[in-house]
Amino acid sequence: MKIIYFIVLMVGLCSCDATKQARVARPISYTPDDKALYDTIVKHDSLFFGAYNTCDMNLQTYASYFSEDIEFYHDKGGIMTSKQAIVEATKKNVCGKVTRQLIAGSMEVYPIANYGAVQIGYHTFTNNTEPPVANPHPGRFVITWRYSNSSWKITRVISLH
Repeated sequence: MKIIYFIVLMVGLCSCDATKQARVARPISYTPDDKALYDTIVKHDSLFFGAYNTCDMNLQTYASYFSEDIEFYHDKGGIMTSKQAIVEATKKNVCGKVTRQLIAGSMEVYPIANYGAVQIGYHTFTNNTEPPVANPHPGRFVITWRYSNSSWKITRVISLH
């Protein structure tokens, strides 16, 4: 059943297109509290979604970013808690079909004491098998990153569309 929810999630994501840069209004300006942490999470976001977009090495890089106790919440698809199920659903429904693009200037990163960081931002998804959408609707996301044993792992994802 969770795989069906993930498929619904991917179909929803695929209905967005990033051929034109979406604009996201911000109520306040953002300056990172910790620029080094911000740069670190920006780098890992790029590596994680680069692996998502290219399905590199059979999604090994992508999978390596998820913690074993991952919780993936989607406003329409529900929750998934299996790392393996998330990776398998991505292979089946995303690889070669969907591309994610971060909305420039939308990312915020906040330190979480003795844990890691929380990342908040907007992104769009292009369904590469359909004609481009003129005005893509950005989706909001929240990712919780845990820093442990000298590595960053994604422990929670909240995806809102």
